[in-house]
Amino acid sequence: MGALFYDARETSPVDERERDLFARLPGFVHAACERAPAVARQLQGIDPAGLVDRAALARVPVLRKSELLQIQHAARIAREGATLDAERLRVFGGFATVGWGAARRVYASPGPIYEPEGTRPDYWGFARALHAVGVRPGMLVHNCFSYHFTPAGGMMESAAHALGCTVFPGGVGQTEQQVRAMADLAPHAYTGTPSFLRIILEKADEMGVALPSLQRALFSGEAYPPSLQAWFKDRGIQGFQAYGSADLGMVAFETSAREGLVVNEDLILEIVRPGTGRPVPEGEIGELVVTTLNADYPLLRFGTGDLSALMPGASPCGRTNLRIRGWLGRADQTTKVRGMFVHPEQIAHVLERHAEIGRARLVVSGETGHDVMTLQVEADAALDTEAVAATVREQTKLRAVIEIVAAGSLPNDGKVIEDARRYD
Repeated sequence: MGALFYDARETSPVDERERDLFARLPGFVHAACERAPAVARQLQGIDPAGLVDRAALARVPVLRKSELLQIQHAARIAREGATLDAERLRVFGGFATVGWGAARRVYASPGPIYEPEGTRPDYWGFARALHAVGVRPGMLVHNCFSYHFTPAGGMMESAAHALGCTVFPGGVGQTEQQVRAMADLAPHAYTGTPSFLRIILEKADEMGVALPSLQRALFSGEAYPPSLQAWFKDRGIQGFQAYGSADLGMVAFETSAREGLVVNEDLILEIVRPGTGRPVPEGEIGELVVTTLNADYPLLRFGTGDLSALMPGASPCGRTNLRIRGWLGRADQTTKVRGMFVHPEQIAHVLERHAEIGRARLVVSGETGHDVMTLQVEADAALDTEAVAATVREQTKLRAVIEIVAAGSLPNDGKVIEDARRYD
C-alpha cells in the first residue's frame, strides 16, 4: 500500500503546525492585499503583520458566501468594460489574484459565484484524502463527479493525477455504460457521491455483472450515514468521505480511524457562533469558518454556512491536525416572523448588549398567522428581562418574551433561531 501518510506534515506536532501557519499568515495576507483589493477592504485597517495568532485573526470580519455573491455581482456590473488584466477584479470581485491566462479554468457555483483554478498540481487539495482512502500510484480512478460548471470533477481528477493515477472521466448518468466501463477497465477506486455508486452497483446486479476490482471509494457532496457505510462494506468496498467546497477546496477528510474528519493542511479552521465571528469553545457546535493559504484565491475567515464542531485530541490514525465532527447542518437560520425577517446576527447583537447572558436561543412558536417569539437565555435570575426585551425589539422591530433558563440547559446544536411553529 505504500506510505501510510501523505507527507510528514500530517504527523507533525500540533504546536509546530500552529506556529508554521501563523508565521506564514502575515506575509501571505500582505501579498494578498496588494493583488486582491477586496481582501484589503475586508481587513478594515487591520495590519497584516499583527495576524500572528488566532486571537488576532478573530478580529478580521467573517466573509460569508452571501456577501461574496453580492460583491462579485456588484463588481461585474460596475466593471463591464474592464481590461483583460483586470478580469480578476471584474469576475471575482477583487478576491482573486489571477485572471485569464494565469488561471487554468474558471468555474461557476449556484448564484452564480465564480471560482478560479490555478496551475499548481492538486490545486484543490484532495490528493491527501484520496491517499487516506488507499489510492496509490499506478491505480485507475473511476471519477463520477460532474466536469461541467462546478469543479467537483476536476477536484478529484487533479488529486488522482497528483498521486500518479490514471482517471476515467465517467461523470454522471448513463448508468449501464458506467457498469460496462467498470467491468472492462477494472478501476481500483471510485470518486463521486455515495448514492450514485449505489445506483451503479444495483444496476450491475441487474445486469449480472461483477465488479470485484472496485474496493475503495472517496465520497463527497452528500451525507454518508453509517447505514450506507455498512452497505458498501458488505460489497467489499471501503468508502470514506471528504468535505470541501468550490471556494476552499478540500477542508477535511475521513481516515481509517472513522472518528470525525481530519482538517487539511495549509488552512486555518475556526468554529464560530452563528451570526458572529466569535470562536466557540471546543466541542460546541457553530459555523465553520476557514482561512485558506491559497495565493491565487486568498479567502480570509470565509464563513461556509455549515455547522460543525471541533473534536478533542488527535485522531487514532496518527494524523495530528484538528478534527471536526463533519457536517451538522446549516448555520443560516434566518426566519420570517410576522412578515419580518429575523437573522442570527440580530440575536448576536442582543447578546453583545447584554454580556451577562450566556447562550441564547430564539424560539418562534404558535400557529400560522399567530407567531410568538421567545428568547431563551442562560442567565442569572436577576437579569433585567425588560431591558433585554427592549433590545430585541430594537434589533428586530418585534416583541419577544424573555425566558431565563438554567446554565447549560440549551442544546449544543448550533441553533440560534428555532422555528417551532405548527403549519398543519
